[in-house]
Amino acid sequence: MLRKDRFKFFLDYFTINFPEPETELHYGNPYELLVAVILSAQCTDKRINMVTPALFERFPDPESLAASNVDEVFTYIRSVSYPNNKAKHLVGMGRMLVTEFNSEVPAAVDELQKLPGVGRKTANVIASVVFNQPTLAVDTHVFRVSRRIGLVPMTATTPLAVEKGLMKYLPTDLVYKAHHWLILHGRYICLARSPKCMECPLSPCCKYFEKNVKMALFNS
Repeated sequence: MLRKDRFKFFLDYFTINFPEPETELHYGNPYELLVAVILSAQCTDKRINMVTPALFERFPDPESLAASNVDEVFTYIRSVSYPNNKAKHLVGMGRMLVTEFNSEVPAAVDELQKLPGVGRKTANVIASVVFNQPTLAVDTHVFRVSRRIGLVPMTATTPLAVEKGLMKYLPTDLVYKAHHWLILHGRYICLARSPKCMECPLSPCCKYFEKNVKMALFNS
């Protein structure tokens, strides 16, 4: 199967069966999503959603976050991964939003990346989810799933290479949805250690299934 055919199968399936995917992070405005995404690095959305209600109640806007300090923020996020660094990032992010962006979350990816704790992946998430821009965030799920299926070649060994490979074939209007489709598929079906290949709806177009599962069944 050619790569363009794999993309067609992937897009056709999800467009029909999951037409309106959304992030599983809970948020009420761009500021809250930015905080949640910064916290979600190497941590589960479930854990972040447990932490953010109290955090957002105490720090409902950039001004309140900027006026706080690392030690106080830490007490609200101590259960997430790398809480010390993330507390520093959040306080720094709040202060920069206030001093340089008039307390508004910027829309441009390059401006987002100036904020403490915001790398390319986080910036792409905000630009896509909040501002509907055709940006694609490559996290561990997107990286793994897109390479396994064969949407990008295995020679794409960096998040940026995977991003470029996906963007080459994805229609602009479906980029933000494809981001969620790949994440959710990786989270619930195409697991890192024990992918659920026998129940995967994408198996007809999947290189991993053809090479590792189908062949094993044939030889058994």
